[in-house]
Amino acid sequence: MPHLEIVTAALEQIAPLRLAAAWDSVGLLVTPRRQVVDRVMTCLTLTPEVAAEAVRERVDLVVAHHPLPFRPVARITPATGPGRVLLQLIGAGAGIWSSHTAWDSAAGGINDQLADVLGLAHVAPIEPDAELPRVGFGRAGSSAEGCTVGHLAARAAEALGVQHVQIAGEPGRPAGRVGIVCGSGGDCIEQVARGGCDTLVTGEVKLHQATEAAAAGMAVVAVGHHASERFSMDALAERLAAAAGVESWASRDERDPLGWL
Repeated sequence: MPHLEIVTAALEQIAPLRLAAAWDSVGLLVTPRRQVVDRVMTCLTLTPEVAAEAVRERVDLVVAHHPLPFRPVARITPATGPGRVLLQLIGAGAGIWSSHTAWDSAAGGINDQLADVLGLAHVAPIEPDAELPRVGFGRAGSSAEGCTVGHLAARAAEALGVQHVQIAGEPGRPAGRVGIVCGSGGDCIEQVARGGCDTLVTGEVKLHQATEAAAAGMAVVAVGHHASERFSMDALAERLAAAAGVESWASRDERDPLGWL
């Protein structure tokens, strides 16, 4: 069974924390009770159901993509959802690690994986890292000849296993150069437009952000925040198991909190 330092070093190698956004909260957020780590579970979001699974499976470390805690907290009590989850995990001796935007930007991370499933060519970061130009913020690549925004949306839906996707813009227009920002990519319309992209594929976009994209001449395909990121937790668990020699798996109980009626 590897020491905690070996596991966190492997996580740092997979997704270097220096790639995380300045506003992010990454790394070891809660220290586990034991310094020897036997069982690790990855998840997108630490919900009560996921926390209960971690406790039931006697997990030593939860690797949660979305950080918990994220912002500084004044108190941790059962009166709030995050408080209950934290108390549940701390009481069971489980720690919490988050790579978040570092995993988004890393080589083989979420945005790279999305570019792969969408079949993009000549993929590169939208904003390359100063020291490691092959990684960085977002990804952009060329869609296949004749690929329309509608074709791209259909491929994304099939690959990610979702029933519906949102499209801003004419589905029949050429997809062209495609920018990828997993999660809340609607916040990054300006950066993606500067990258010369014709279409943005992301998790979620707000009304005014879709309007902003249209004004910039871009179409948007939004597959849902959960769908744009959750699939990568399996790959992260597999890579961690290989790198650290630890038992690691993606949560089996995690579900998208949003559905369609």
